[in-house]
Amino acid sequence: MRKGQNPAKFVKDVARPERITVALLNYIPFLSGFYAETLDVLKVSLESMRKDAGLPFDLMVFDNGSCEEVREYLVNEKEEGRIQYLILSEKNMGKGGAWNVMLAGAPGEIITYTDADVLFSPQWLSRSVEILETFPNVGMVTARPFRTPPEFYEGTLKWAKENATLDEGQFIPWETFLEFNLSLGQTEEENKKVYAETSDWRITHDPSLRGATATKQSPSSSSKPVVAYAGASHWQFTTYKSTLQQFLPFDMDKPMGQVRQLDKRMNDAGLLRLMVSDPLAMNMSNTLGYLRGELGKGGVKSKKEKGLARHVLELAPIKKILLAVYNRIFSWYYS
Repeated sequence: MRKGQNPAKFVKDVARPERITVALLNYIPFLSGFYAETLDVLKVSLESMRKDAGLPFDLMVFDNGSCEEVREYLVNEKEEGRIQYLILSEKNMGKGGAWNVMLAGAPGEIITYTDADVLFSPQWLSRSVEILETFPNVGMVTARPFRTPPEFYEGTLKWAKENATLDEGQFIPWETFLEFNLSLGQTEEENKKVYAETSDWRITHDPSLRGATATKQSPSSSSKPVVAYAGASHWQFTTYKSTLQQFLPFDMDKPMGQVRQLDKRMNDAGLLRLMVSDPLAMNMSNTLGYLRGELGKGGVKSKKEKGLARHVLELAPIKKILLAVYNRIFSWYYS
């Protein structure tokens, strides 16, 4: 039997979410080996995200079955008011499973997704939203220019040829191009050839021209020409929630490796996939090496700098055996 009245009945107003929800996906199963520095990477990512983003936002974190230390850190951030929405999954649902929950549940009209290892620069969010709200029919905007597979932005080029000013050239500076690719474990030598043989597509859109206005306008929309590059990526992007709903749910049967489904499906749907013209987001991967200045001409330190022991570990047969053992142990504990 009920006793008394629920006090919530007398509440006149409820809190409203921000227009933008930043949704971060995190997975740190333990704090050793590959994951030794990843909690520090997560902390740096969150700090940079909040520093002068250019627009207000609510933060949603989906933790995909991380270890106890990481969960305790996230709960404390939530209790301190630095995370507005926190979802702790008991098990690793894979990226597709996590996307189905977080991207469908994020309350904002605009959703910005990010992996947990992204370093942001000031105005990263406002610059992304400016492009989202100025260009028509946008699928996603990534806060960094880099070279992405052309087959994923064919629809963007088709639209730009008919409705905007489209230029092809080496618009991304070599240093900016190399910086990002080194963070992926690539070397400078292999990237010289790629840089020379590929190019960028710069799109200048003037929303004041008749027939070229954006499909969704807001008070922050620009009335002056705005520049973006063709391309975007699933590791960090800004979009409308209504756009994402066209592609949910994601059916991915592996934890990783299938996330380009979103890139392809947006392109096939004729949605624009765009990037800001400045490097406002950077991949840190699993260490703070980028902040320590460890990305040199060879990407990571050269074999001579690593020493003899490291050189031996890099020998193909030994590396193959040790990684196989590592993968087997990881599978025993976390599959």
